[in-house]
This record gives sequence, C-alpha cells and structure tokens, in this order.
Amino acid sequence: MRRLAATGNSDATDELIQLASEQGDLQELRRLSDGGNATATDELIQLATEQDNLEELRRLADRGNATAAEQLAELVGD
Repeated sequence: MRRLAATGNSDATDELIQLASEQGDLQELRRLSDGGNATATDELIQLATEQDNLEELRRLADRGNATAAEQLAELVGD
C-alpha cells in the first residue's frame, strides 16, 4: 500500500492514514505528514494530543503548524 501511496494514489494514502490513526502509529503518520499530507498532519496532531506527546507537538509547532502550537499551549497550560 505504501508503494501505491508513493505514486500518488490518494485512496492508498487515505487508507494508510486511517490505519496508522487506528493503530496509534505516530511514525507512519509523521512520515506521511513530513511528505506534505495535511490529513496526516491533522491526525498526527490529534493522536499526539490524545497521548500528551509534547515532543511531537513541539516538533510540529516549531515547523510552523499553528494547530500543533495551540494544542501544545493547552496541554502545557493544564
């Protein structure tokens, strides 16, 4: 499925994102997010927030992601 996603197959990419989200696979979501997939980034932020993963949220915020920065601020503020 990764090969299909790598060739631009959006269905394969969507399936990978869904599976990674369901399995809590931060590494796969990070890979897809770093490749420019906005949906993967959204899922990565959601999963990192659920897991209180400040390091991942900080990494995304440092790259300019406003949503990650907001989530980080909320978690740190608690």
